[in-house]
Amino acid sequence: MSTLNKDQPEILKWASPDGEFRRKASSFRNTISKDPNAIYTAEKDRYHLYVSWACPWAHRTVIVRSLKGLDNLIGLSVVSYILGEKGWKFNTPEETPGAIPDNVNNAQYLRELYFKSDPNYGGRFTVPVLWDKKTQTIVNNESSEIIRIFNDAFDDFTPETKGVTYYPENLRTQIDEINEWVYDTVNNGVYKCGFATTQEAYNRNIEPLFKSLDRLEGILSKNEFLVGNTFTEADIRLWTTIIRFDPVYHTHFKTNKKTIAHDYPNILRWARQIYQMPKISDTVNMYHIKHHYFESHKQINPTGIVPINNGPDLAQPIIESKNV
Repeated sequence: MSTLNKDQPEILKWASPDGEFRRKASSFRNTISKDPNAIYTAEKDRYHLYVSWACPWAHRTVIVRSLKGLDNLIGLSVVSYILGEKGWKFNTPEETPGAIPDNVNNAQYLRELYFKSDPNYGGRFTVPVLWDKKTQTIVNNESSEIIRIFNDAFDDFTPETKGVTYYPENLRTQIDEINEWVYDTVNNGVYKCGFATTQEAYNRNIEPLFKSLDRLEGILSKNEFLVGNTFTEADIRLWTTIIRFDPVYHTHFKTNKKTIAHDYPNILRWARQIYQMPKISDTVNMYHIKHHYFESHKQINPTGIVPINNGPDLAQPIIESKNV
């Protein structure tokens, strides 16, 4: 049984009583359609995206928003990197460089948007949030669904990226299959290790994590990308976890059996290749990433000291490591 202090703030109580971290399902699951008669139809300047630069789930949505050229169609607000007792907070860029205030609802905390959408809301106040300014509510707060919305719902407004898809129809079965085990053992796997409050819970999740990283290394030793040698959402979903692995998860979440920099040359080649694509590096704020985890998770790092390592240099020229 977990022995963590039962009096700690609710925001820090991530694990279940048995010590295992179980991620709660997202609550708002509507979509945006090209159909003009839909409740949520694609329109310019109707929707707003709320994210944290630190969060890997939110990071996915920022990447697809940028790659699809939606920056001028869908607004953006960025919370401070500190997750306090009231949840994510909005600061000015002067208070927190990299932050973008909420100029839509003028909220001080993200939680205000959840209660505005549902006064009886009882879940966690998570990012990303896709907000509808017309109906004054959250459309969706599930990152995997938001990136699919961004993938094609606004194509009629962006002729330069119309038809560019990160979920191609001929690869969907393979993408769904890899997403499933990567989510369970890697994306969420690092959290199941890091938020475990018993040795048994940690032990149950650490080996599946590295077994999957080994499997991914094997795939990328023979292929440029994860599925069909095509850059897809499967790559985007994994990449936001991988770039946080060495600078954060290896230390903070105790996933220290191996590192990306020294043990996974093909994953590293792939990570650098994606980082060096146009628009991708602009979505990475390593200061927010590191300071969020090491300063916010007081139950793991009570001193709030932030380690110096930023992980491998992703801007470094790519060394071909594939065994093809």
